[in-house]
Amino acid sequence: MTKPVRILVVGLGHMGASHASAYHRMEGFEIVGLMSRSIRSAEIPAELGEYPLFEDFDAALADTRPDAVSISTWPNSHARYALKAIAANCHVFMEKPIATNNADARKVVDAARAANRKLVLGYILRVHPSWVKFIELGRTLGKPLVMRMNLNQQSSGEAWHWHKNLIDSLIPIVDCGVHYVDVMCQLTGAKPVRVHGIGAKLWAEADRQNYGHLHVTFDDGSVGWYEAGWGPMMSETAFFVKDVVGPKGAVSIVAAQGADHDAEGPSDSADIDRHTRTDALKIHYAAVKPDKTFARKDETLSMEDEPGHQDLCDREQAFFLKAILEDLDLSESMEAAVDSLRIVLAAEQSIREERAIRLDEDVSGQT
Repeated sequence: MTKPVRILVVGLGHMGASHASAYHRMEGFEIVGLMSRSIRSAEIPAELGEYPLFEDFDAALADTRPDAVSISTWPNSHARYALKAIAANCHVFMEKPIATNNADARKVVDAARAANRKLVLGYILRVHPSWVKFIELGRTLGKPLVMRMNLNQQSSGEAWHWHKNLIDSLIPIVDCGVHYVDVMCQLTGAKPVRVHGIGAKLWAEADRQNYGHLHVTFDDGSVGWYEAGWGPMMSETAFFVKDVVGPKGAVSIVAAQGADHDAEGPSDSADIDRHTRTDALKIHYAAVKPDKTFARKDETLSMEDEPGHQDLCDREQAFFLKAILEDLDLSESMEAAVDSLRIVLAAEQSIREERAIRLDEDVSGQT
């Protein structure tokens, strides 16, 4: 019988706790320690209460000698922890983004390749059956494509602190944007050539711009936009838009949205399950009859039984285990993580420099 993969879990926030739960329940993993800089004063989920606790990454790595490390910390520590883990001959699962600048992203991928270690990024939409189907259908619409996506989140309670701390590392269109530009790249299969971004600072308590909008143009003529805003002022009107339009029609992800919410609880847009939630896929066909009326009715594919957030985290970790045990070639997904970061960082550069950015420019030093 194959020995379980001994894993050190770093970070126990929203995503870290979900990944730790997956490792705890999966026979193929054995948790050897939990690490965060304030873990001894944190509330540890009951199911994880018996594992060793560490507040120093280097000490945790030396004491536990793991086979793999799971990194779900603030983005500005991702690359540093990943490079140390790989240097210790560990496989790495890491939440997105891979780094906060292009140079570090490339260092992480190159280090994983050189050490022959598996590097899996937390691009949760890649294991989501509804999003996989969305991309599959979108590829049937012809070229060029028009892609429209957003994820605006209203911040209150725990989400107020979570979003404010995230902005210290990355602005919203960078942090969440890597997911959606990755989807755009999969839909088009084309090379992104130009990015333009706009942004605004609406939140006095946040240090950086809490709203942004990026436009990306591909070499096949396809175009896409992504919008993201965090803060207590964000509107929940049309906070969830995910669709793709081509010459042959359109495919849209439809998610139910509540009209009101309890002021004491999280808003719909800040609910972590809604970040990936779909209730249905709506398919529109552009073909018309001789009288120019539509030749085919729109279709709706129900996605009511789709996996929830924890189920998706379980799927990510099942893939991580499979990659280790079966020595999967992860070249495509690693390069996709580098490319999606490059696109969103170019959007941030565009905002700062007030100009469109050609992606063949040298932006390797972008932070």
